[in-house]
Amino acid sequence: MKKNIHPYERAVRVVAGLVLVSFAFIGPANLWFLLGLIPLATGLVGWCPPYAMLGISTCPKTQ
Repeated sequence: MKKNIHPYERAVRVVAGLVLVSFAFIGPANLWFLLGLIPLATGLVGWCPPYAMLGISTCPKTQ
């Protein structure tokens, strides 16, 4: 799995994922917090499966 997410985008995904997951502890009791696991996981790993399928990469080009 080659990284295809820019470091800034990874940071945004991790923060957004943590915010959504935190709803499990501070918000109303429902299962919507599980959606936060997706951006959290892709942000931590640095690889996004839909990006890979579509041939998209936001990583900076190395020369």
